[in-house]
Amino acid sequence: MSKRPLLKTDRWAALLAAPVDEMALAGHCTLDPADLDLIRTKTASHNQLGLALQLCLLNHSGRQWRHDEVLPPAMVAFVAEQIDVSPDVLAEYAKRDQTRREHAAEAQRHLGLHGAGRDDRRAALAAALEAADATDQGQPIAEAMIAALRNRHAVLPAADTLDRIGRGARALARRRMEAALLDGLPAERLDDLDRLLVVDPEIRISRFAWLKALPEAPGKKNLLALLERLRVVRGFALDPRLRGRIHPDRWRQLVREGQATPAHLAADLNAGRRRATIACQLIELGFRLTDAAVAMFCRLVGRQFARARVRRNNRHLKTGRSAGELLGLFRATLRTLSEANETDSDAIELLHERIGWHRLMQAQAELESFEGTDEPDPVVEAAERSDLIRRCGQALIEDLVFRSARRSDPLLAALELLRQLYREGRRVLPARPPVGHLDKKIVRAMFAAGKPERKLYEAATLAALRGRLRSGDVWVVGGRTFRPLAADLVPAAVVKARKEADDLRLGVPPDPVAWLAEKREEVTLKLQQLANRARAGKLKGVRLVDGKLVVSPERSAVPKAAEAAKWLILDRMPLVKITELIAEVDAWTGFSEAFTHLHTGDLPRNILALHAGLLADAINLGPKRIAEASAGVTARQIGWCRQFHAHDPAFKAGVARIINAQLAHPYARIWGDTASSSDGQFFPAAGRAGKRSDVNTHYSHGPGGKFYTWVSDRYGHYYILPIGVTESEAAYVLDGIYGHVSELDIAEHYIGTGGAADHVFALFAVLGRRLVPRLRNLKDWSLYTFADADPLLRQHVGGRIDEWAIREAWDEVLRIGLSIEGREVAPSVLLKKLAAMPKTNLLVKALREIGRIERTLFMIEWYSSPALRARCRAGLNKGEAGHKLVRAVFFHERGEIRDAAFESQAFRASALNLVVSAIILWNTVYLSRVVDQLRAEGHDLPDEILRHVSPQLWEHINLTGTYDWSRQDLPPSGDFRQLRGSTREFRTAA
Repeated sequence: MSKRPLLKTDRWAALLAAPVDEMALAGHCTLDPADLDLIRTKTASHNQLGLALQLCLLNHSGRQWRHDEVLPPAMVAFVAEQIDVSPDVLAEYAKRDQTRREHAAEAQRHLGLHGAGRDDRRAALAAALEAADATDQGQPIAEAMIAALRNRHAVLPAADTLDRIGRGARALARRRMEAALLDGLPAERLDDLDRLLVVDPEIRISRFAWLKALPEAPGKKNLLALLERLRVVRGFALDPRLRGRIHPDRWRQLVREGQATPAHLAADLNAGRRRATIACQLIELGFRLTDAAVAMFCRLVGRQFARARVRRNNRHLKTGRSAGELLGLFRATLRTLSEANETDSDAIELLHERIGWHRLMQAQAELESFEGTDEPDPVVEAAERSDLIRRCGQALIEDLVFRSARRSDPLLAALELLRQLYREGRRVLPARPPVGHLDKKIVRAMFAAGKPERKLYEAATLAALRGRLRSGDVWVVGGRTFRPLAADLVPAAVVKARKEADDLRLGVPPDPVAWLAEKREEVTLKLQQLANRARAGKLKGVRLVDGKLVVSPERSAVPKAAEAAKWLILDRMPLVKITELIAEVDAWTGFSEAFTHLHTGDLPRNILALHAGLLADAINLGPKRIAEASAGVTARQIGWCRQFHAHDPAFKAGVARIINAQLAHPYARIWGDTASSSDGQFFPAAGRAGKRSDVNTHYSHGPGGKFYTWVSDRYGHYYILPIGVTESEAAYVLDGIYGHVSELDIAEHYIGTGGAADHVFALFAVLGRRLVPRLRNLKDWSLYTFADADPLLRQHVGGRIDEWAIREAWDEVLRIGLSIEGREVAPSVLLKKLAAMPKTNLLVKALREIGRIERTLFMIEWYSSPALRARCRAGLNKGEAGHKLVRAVFFHERGEIRDAAFESQAFRASALNLVVSAIILWNTVYLSRVVDQLRAEGHDLPDEILRHVSPQLWEHINLTGTYDWSRQDLPPSGDFRQLRGSTREFRTAA
């Protein structure tokens, strides 16, 4: 049995503690008439109070009153008041232990309880074992035991006994888990698992560490390295279905432990646990390596196509300059001919004199070279210029197995043909290869010379494979990411059952006919109202230009007094070091309690090392370098906390505690309520990160990445996600709204143009939330109608809504909504697959049409409502202003991303988000105190002014210097820092 206790003494005490809060006292310590009758059988007041307390403690905690236990005064007073005795008499009751034992037995009989016997303890063990199958953490196991004993009306035994039962269950659950993974494996295979931990002299690290180090920079060498690792993993022949024998929560915990445990620590584990951890990692690596290889292949193909498009665009520029010169010559020729006609001159002589016949002959040759030109497809361009796609495709086709949702899919036949050609070393395609998966234009180009061109066939087939993989129409055996769309959704039977029970809890009804009827009436009416108001000139801030509505730029609504108020408040804000700020916020919120140990579930032993690790990632310095710049913690302490306590669920829970505290603060209400915004922030990439990062010339001519951040109306940074610099933000807009675990309930969300898409509009409507984008060049976005619109809006109307597509795909639309609402899948996964599907797909068409309806209604309101435009602008400004604070915190390494692995970037982004959230909360608390003091001094600071003073301030925070964690000037518990008096520097700035 494990020697590590199930729970520490203080946590057992908290779990079995007597009630102290008002709700618990009212629920468990209110005596009923039968209780009072029993109590009145005792003549002495101290015996009455003692028996009453015994009853209440059994009723609340299910345990007896220990002889050395002092009950909370609040509980004693609450019970004494009910029986009309003084709480002071309890001192007399404690003198005679025999009376206490007799009363305990009497109270048990009265409540129908009995002492925990052998059968009760077996039931507790069974409950603990069931809980331990899912987790190693002691709290849920202990709670399961207590619940089982209470259900059997058994009095809880001592905490030591419960701990011993729980430890036994936990050890048994571990052995069952190990057996589920390892039973049936021959001895030599088990030895092979152990050998993975031995340092290989060729690569100077263990094979276990080598397998977990996944190269991420796109390139042929790295793709081959991923496939080599995948072949090693497959060589162990571990059936992925073994994970089905283990509880999903236990599996996730085992995966996280294995990822965080280096080889030298894994070698110290006992044989069963060590081998189970390695086996789990190998099974998980099979999925990760498959997905990583396919993703890298897709990026490589995408890069080749992007380069082909650049070459084509450059050719267009050169052609455009030549065409411009020819058009000028043509214009001059027309003018000369017109003049000759008007003056009755010889046209040929005038042309020769004014332009020159030789110039016209040269132009004729250039024009004939343009005639009939047809720009090649990027696939053709890519096939002509690079063999990279072919080489990478060959490796991928050889090692992976593809499946399709279509029967007799020509793409799979083409892949099999290429596989045979590669294996046999043949260079010539058969006369009639499968071409059903290719575009007709490419097929014509491929057979232009009579025989099929192999280079073009390979490039086009691999391009088609990339598109079908991204849409989920084709998937890879052994992968998770590239799989059919239906595999990510709740079963269709669930949708049917929820519809029949009228329990959808979505923003749309079960019946598409009723929804369409409502939207038809709403769109038609509002379009007519818009036309009438435009005709009458009653649209404030909107004018009609060449038949199109144009929204005039609006001035900022921030009053001038807000800037003065900001500096007046900053004048009084306490100066604070970032180390002290983090510690103070932790004291308020206890966010460090969310960073439990991956394996044991214990709280961090060294809170200062945890704080240092969080700050190291937030300021982009790293644990080793912050240890050199710190006093009070070492690099080893920081590294240990960072490795075993900092993980994604911990970051989410820690940020949620901070966000909830800021959300509950009364002062934060002046900034908003249930709205939020999201926006991407670009960071340049350098070093190893630069090699795996893409280039987007919209931001920079160098590589980089983006941190996509969600900010609440109260300025809380509640979610963050690193995304590729070339990725569309539209795919990620919903991820933060459904990924955070705080108490925020977002009803309205603001985004820039980059996040707007019809599918996003549709999903927001289906989920019962509102999307408010700030659309760039709004006049170029079309409105869609159910019927003919007013002629005034003719230039705005892009077409009619396809109601049939919506009706036919309605159940699938509901299925997507229920999958997102139930957190079954990240919204970005679905949106990326939908974006890669053909536009003719019925579900894609239905979502597009729903999005067009919602976007049309939004655009009508945007034209009609200055308040909506102002609200969106203010919401987006909060997020964009937050970028300045993020940039100020993330200042080391010149603010460049240097982590090559996506997981490392996500880790750093999460720490950054937590520290920024802590700054926002700290500022909110002290802004409130400063405002109260200033108002008391007679300053006029109305809420209308203060709501423009953001908590995204850092002028008073020392972010740099030596980080001394051992000497922190913190206020006493429950107290606050003293506010500053007025200073000349801030008065001058104001």
